[in-house]
Amino acid sequence: MASGPPKTPVRIPPSRDTEDQPFGPTSKAPAVSPSPLDAGSLAKDAYALQAQLDRLAMQFEQMRHQLRQAQKLASIGTTAAMIAHEFNNLFTPVVAYARQALDTDDVELMRIALTKTLERTSTVREMADRVIGLAKQPNEGVRSVKVRPIVESAVGCLCRDLDKDKISVNFQIDQALAVRANENQLLQVLFNLVINARQAMLGRRGRLAVDAAPTRHGRVEINVRDTGCGIEPQSLPHIFEPFFSTKQDADKPDCRGLGLGLSICRDILEDLDGTIDVASELNVGTTFTITLPQAD
Repeated sequence: MASGPPKTPVRIPPSRDTEDQPFGPTSKAPAVSPSPLDAGSLAKDAYALQAQLDRLAMQFEQMRHQLRQAQKLASIGTTAAMIAHEFNNLFTPVVAYARQALDTDDVELMRIALTKTLERTSTVREMADRVIGLAKQPNEGVRSVKVRPIVESAVGCLCRDLDKDKISVNFQIDQALAVRANENQLLQVLFNLVINARQAMLGRRGRLAVDAAPTRHGRVEINVRDTGCGIEPQSLPHIFEPFFSTKQDADKPDCRGLGLGLSICRDILEDLDGTIDVASELNVGTTFTITLPQAD
């Protein structure tokens, strides 16, 4: 059978639904958006992360507060040997009077012994009240605080007559001068500085002087000066660092330090919008300078 001319193949165009269309210069890839499940998961993870950060921030703040309190108690512990010595000095004559009065059956001597007992007991109670006042954690916030009574209280919290250490004390502070601060926190700062000053002057005649005056820009400058041994130049840049101390190996308990006092002092003052600086010269003395906002 004769064959006819070859047939031209018919090309069937592909379906528009299945045709592969490569992306050209003007073509755009279809946008891919996260499914509602993906978006919700990301939001949930972000919320959990933020909650964890908030918990860590709260724990950090609690640790800061506990560290400040621990340093306050450590400062009180530094004075424990002095307090014990003072208690012994106060009660030794009382016991002697009482024993002699009982042995001799002397009524007048008994009267003297009872009078001395009342006087010394009152002094001991005053010491205890000062220490308890320093150790407590009041809820009072920042307010107007008169500087001179806080300085006097800081020295009083030593529970020690500094004349016995051959240290004279001088205050040059106007009775009306006031700063904006937390009273208990400012007391803690000044108490630490007074302890440091006493330790620097032990074994030599010295002078502790505290002066305060308003400056420009509505601030008050408080200077705590001693005529002690001074701080070595290589140590000065580090004295506000946590756990840095030049007194860790001191022989007497009331001369040792943990290296936290000055670090926490700076931390407290920064929270109160204040500053602390130091200037020192070997065998001449040291001056710590505090600035705080002046109260209206």
